[in-house]
Amino acid sequence: MALPGEFALIARHFRPLAEDIPSALALADDAALLDPPPGRTLVLAADAMVAGVHFLPEDPPGTIGRKLLRVNLSDLAAMGADPLGYLMTTALPPDMTPDWLDAFAHGLKEDQRGFGCGLLGGDTVSTPGPLVLSLTVVGSVAPGRALTRAGAREGDAVWVSGTIGDGALGLLALTDRLPGLAEADRAALAERYRLPRPRLALGRRLFGLATACLDVSDGLVQDLGHLCRAAGLSAELDAALIPLSAAARAAIALDPALFARCLTGGDDYELVFTAPGTAAETLERLAAETGIPLARIGRMIPAIGTEVRVLRDGTELPLERTGWSHIP
Repeated sequence: MALPGEFALIARHFRPLAEDIPSALALADDAALLDPPPGRTLVLAADAMVAGVHFLPEDPPGTIGRKLLRVNLSDLAAMGADPLGYLMTTALPPDMTPDWLDAFAHGLKEDQRGFGCGLLGGDTVSTPGPLVLSLTVVGSVAPGRALTRAGAREGDAVWVSGTIGDGALGLLALTDRLPGLAEADRAALAERYRLPRPRLALGRRLFGLATACLDVSDGLVQDLGHLCRAAGLSAELDAALIPLSAAARAAIALDPALFARCLTGGDDYELVFTAPGTAAETLERLAAETGIPLARIGRMIPAIGTEVRVLRDGTELPLERTGWSHIP
């Protein structure tokens, strides 16, 4: 079935995403009117996803919508912000169908309820392909309380939330590149690739504890390198302390080379941050209170020419690549 015209398409698929957001003006105008909460600073971030690059064309459309929102919410989490709403642009190829868009919008609606935000507006255009989705998320934070990449100090510990490598291994599982792995482990990894978990509850609690923070989208080694450059320092990680899921450990047991993939593959959307040693006990309590595991994986050291090095039993692990690059 062919798509309806632009305005009918918006009315059917996207206006319901804005129905609980007065600022969106029912998507009847060319812009939204947004009053930031009193005494709060706006936080804005944008990410685009391209079929065949950031998601598989055959992925369920509902999970594509949810991933689009979640990867942007992860940027808010890294700054300790709360979501307010989002703008979305869709570039739709000729083979797009109303059923696909129904499922895509349903996935967005599901996550809007869970994360407390909604559609403010955007644009819908056609393209010869591939499908391109872009989302700009709007959040807020108390003035002066935003977490940033800058601020790590020599001697700070390096911490990370959740587990590392599941997203990268999930892509391999979905493209049949993990032979011999049990189906349950493949499914667990695939879910982490398709549905990242923005750590909003953690991010908003890290002010005063973390000296620098960002989310792991392009690989732990590469993203931690951003914190190093901002501080003029290096980081030294202990391979034995990198938190891995049971599914990731099972995959690595079959192919030990996959450990490097976990460090550099990206799509984790966990938070990596630095904190002074005195914060350790408080961070452990925070992990228990939020239910989000935190692992102390290394430390910040004087600059040594290499931004991030990973040691196993005192020997540096060679890494062929450091992470994902959007522009090769």
